[in-house]
Amino acid sequence: MGWSRLPPSASMAALVFGFLVLSGLPEFAAAVTRHYTFNITLHNVTRLCQTKSIISVNGRYPGPPIVAREGDRVVVKVVNKVSNNVTIHWHGIRQLRSGWADGPAYVTQCPIQAGQTYTYNFTITGQRGTLLWHAHISWLRATLYGPIIILPTSKESYPFPKPHKEVPIIFGEWWNADPEAVISQALQTGGGPNVSDAYTINGLPGPLYNCSSKSKDTYKLKVKPGKTYLLRLINAALNDELFFSIANHTLTVVEGDASYVKPFDTDVLLITPGQTTNVLLKTKPHFPNSTFLMAARPYFTGQGTFDNSTTAGILEYVHPTKLPPSSSQNNLPLLTPTLPPVNPNATGFVTNYTRKFRSLATAKFPANVPQTVEKRFFFTVGLGTVPCPKNMTCQGPNNGTKFSASVNNISFALPSVSILQAYFFGQNGVYTTDFPTYPPVPFNYTGTPPNNTNVSNGTRVVVLPFNTSVELVMQDTSISGAESHPLHLHGYNFYVVGQGIGNYDPNKDPANFNLIDPVERNTFGVPAGGWVAIRFQADNPGTCMVHALPLGCPHKLGLEDGMDRTGWTATQSEVTTPTH
Repeated sequence: MGWSRLPPSASMAALVFGFLVLSGLPEFAAAVTRHYTFNITLHNVTRLCQTKSIISVNGRYPGPPIVAREGDRVVVKVVNKVSNNVTIHWHGIRQLRSGWADGPAYVTQCPIQAGQTYTYNFTITGQRGTLLWHAHISWLRATLYGPIIILPTSKESYPFPKPHKEVPIIFGEWWNADPEAVISQALQTGGGPNVSDAYTINGLPGPLYNCSSKSKDTYKLKVKPGKTYLLRLINAALNDELFFSIANHTLTVVEGDASYVKPFDTDVLLITPGQTTNVLLKTKPHFPNSTFLMAARPYFTGQGTFDNSTTAGILEYVHPTKLPPSSSQNNLPLLTPTLPPVNPNATGFVTNYTRKFRSLATAKFPANVPQTVEKRFFFTVGLGTVPCPKNMTCQGPNNGTKFSASVNNISFALPSVSILQAYFFGQNGVYTTDFPTYPPVPFNYTGTPPNNTNVSNGTRVVVLPFNTSVELVMQDTSISGAESHPLHLHGYNFYVVGQGIGNYDPNKDPANFNLIDPVERNTFGVPAGGWVAIRFQADNPGTCMVHALPLGCPHKLGLEDGMDRTGWTATQSEVTTPTH
């Protein structure tokens, strides 16, 4: 249920057969090549009593899964049959020596134009778990997204009991309007884009919205008593961190961003855009004579508008014998979960929750966090302003300015050709290598903002010698209000060695860094009014980037695809050639 396909009636069977029974997948041979074809097409979808044409993959919303084993080669042929330019990003895949397959438009490739094809070719190395794929140009990822499911090699097993079944659960956002028109208007005015009309679970808004039925617009997960289910949670929403809970059930976290973690129990999860979390759901030993709401709603820390609503699905227990009509599921009581408050009052919960994530740090799954650092960087992340064009009225802090996101006071400017192409072919004038490694003008980052909040635009990158050990501190700022910023690093995993509230203190805070078992991730939220410190080894030659995904106060969009970005180039004498 919940994945729209043509015809709609086939969608239900496809989900039940294709996703709820992942444990029934055949035993794949080791290190094989798996071929997929993604046809980018338009098809009609109805949500909240609104029917509109959306861009999708193979007529499915959300899109089809990529399923492979660790060590497999994946080849995806993307055929663009719509008028929009398209790219696909394989969010979290390391792309070791396959940077041409990463997907961000104008960074590792030029977009796939209408009527054209592009073949993504990469090998999954040293990863197993859940990731996601999504469009990486403009706001096409509002509907172009799907799961990446990486199983262990056929000779390996999970470091936890084998589940009865495995179920992908993808959170998204739904706009009744065209998301491309929404972001286009926001970029023109410099204000916040119109917020989404609903959040979704596997493409369905659930019963808590107007004109959204409990029967056909709600995702239902049917389970058996006394079983363990592996839920593969994915936040594919554009703008918001989400709390998630299942009424009267405790979940055991076992993985984050395709990296195993020390298991811990929780009643409520937080998942930021781009993050994935695998959890074990142990069902009750006997039929409970109740159904249970699965709910997700935002954690909001900014000052702008946001979608203050709740999406919900239903957890239903399958009775061992057929229920009489008077005792049908519809007549059973529906229990609801308790979620933290939407506003910043939940910051304490968020801090405690994120600190529970620790790497396994075993001989088989070590935490290879760099113990020494060769390059240190300090990046401020937040909102600034740019002047409004002449003869225009803008919607920034005043009529004469636009909001603009920046890193170290630089807002990324999209080049006309991809940075990786320019780097590989020695094309000058596309980017410069002078990105500031520290804020050009230090100030009290979480205190009173400076008078001058203007930012500059540029295509500027940091060049790293191959295999350099890197420490990066990302500091939130209070300019236009403190808010959480999800940080995503392309081409690498990183270790979260420290985090805190307030201004980072380089003299005191490193003493508290966790260099033993820090969590390994590809996406992490910079705390509102705080900082996070990460370490990684620059062992992936080519051009990657670090960026903050848009969320919370989404008017911080300072460029076409809505992300603060910094380019990283790890240099080596040889880089693989592009594939088309």
